Amino acid sequence: MKASWEKIEKNVGVLDIEVDAEQVAAALDKAFKKVVAKVNVPGFRKGKVPRAIFESKFGVESLYQDALDIIVPDAYVAAVQETGIVPVDRPEVDVEQFGKGQVLKFKAKVVVKPEVELGEYKGIEVEAGDASVSEEEINEELERLQKRHAELVPVEEGVAENGDVVVIDFEGFVDGEPFEGGKAERYSLELGSGSFIPGFEEQVVGLAKDGEKEITVTFPENYQAEELQGKEAVFKIKLHDIKRKNLPALDDEFAKDVSEFETLDEYKADLAEKLKERKQNELNSKKEAEVVEKVAAAAQVEIPQVMLDDEAEQMVKEFENRLRTQGMNIQMYYQFTGQSADDLKAQMKGDAEKRVRNNLVLEAVAKAENIEASEEEIEAELENLSKMYGRSADEIRSIFASNGTLGTLVQDIVARKTVKFLVDNSKTA
Repeated sequence: MKASWEKIEKNVGVLDIEVDAEQVAAALDKAFKKVVAKVNVPGFRKGKVPRAIFESKFGVESLYQDALDIIVPDAYVAAVQETGIVPVDRPEVDVEQFGKGQVLKFKAKVVVKPEVELGEYKGIEVEAGDASVSEEEINEELERLQKRHAELVPVEEGVAENGDVVVIDFEGFVDGEPFEGGKAERYSLELGSGSFIPGFEEQVVGLAKDGEKEITVTFPENYQAEELQGKEAVFKIKLHDIKRKNLPALDDEFAKDVSEFETLDEYKADLAEKLKERKQNELNSKKEAEVVEKVAAAAQVEIPQVMLDDEAEQMVKEFENRLRTQGMNIQMYYQFTGQSADDLKAQMKGDAEKRVRNNLVLEAVAKAENIEASEEEIEAELENLSKMYGRSADEIRSIFASNGTLGTLVQDIVARKTVKFLVDNSKTA
């Protein structure tokens, strides 16, 4: 087999491929064995028709398409490997010569991964940031924990206040007509949570137990149900119960109840360390993102549209998986938000371009700096995954190998090492 590569545009080129007559003959033999099993010829059992009789009756040309289906994919893969190109889309194949006893000649127009012209990637300035923790931040964290462990106590007298949890019936009307989804009974709502239409919760404040009221609100212009966007609505509500949060005292007993510490001071010291660690991790992530963004912005690369489309599709799939973990599916999401599949994909496109550009630039830096994944690093990654999924490292490796995704694992390791290289070689502003 012979193969040559010629670039005709920025990220597009043509493979010229020739396959010798012997391979063509072998492909025609395979095609005959496949086709002859399906034809009926009087005087012969199915699958037992001699080749010469088959060709005289149906013509050797009847085998050509099946033979091409057998030979072209393998020849294309071999040509890609021989020329070292990296296709990012299916090829457009044009067969120029094919026949019994002939050399197969075909061209494959291919979109390939773009070349990256790196700009400056060492000595990039990034913000230093501050991971120190103030007393105010510790107290805010304690307050959050205090509220989380608060007891809800029924309020028999008085009126609902901001922060209370109320149990209400409500029914909404637009232009005097009830609308879908605008009615519920014994619904628990935390006042001040912002979970209802703007203005709704504020008007429940001040209502007493067993009180009834009509409140008027206006749906936001970007509300998920298009027919309600910007519309004024009247809700009739009845308040059944008021529950108020009884906050526990911030003392040693509280520390014992929510942690393994004996005193509040010990607990606060531990909180301070955890908050500092969290802030440091956030700073590290921010620094990594900042340095990658700046290196990517300094590089020159023309990304083929197919790569952006594929990445957007992948991001939609990832989004669907996240929805499933929350007990939703994509159709429910479309219904709730009023979006379509095209709307969601368009929304993903900006991030898709950013992700593709960043990945291409990281690959280019890794190549320029000879950053690779060692076998020890691959083994360590497999060991981490084995602990996460409760399976042996060998099993995990076999799964990756059978799925053809071991290369992706290696790419992830190289990408992380490359980001670390960029951060280590950056400087703080």
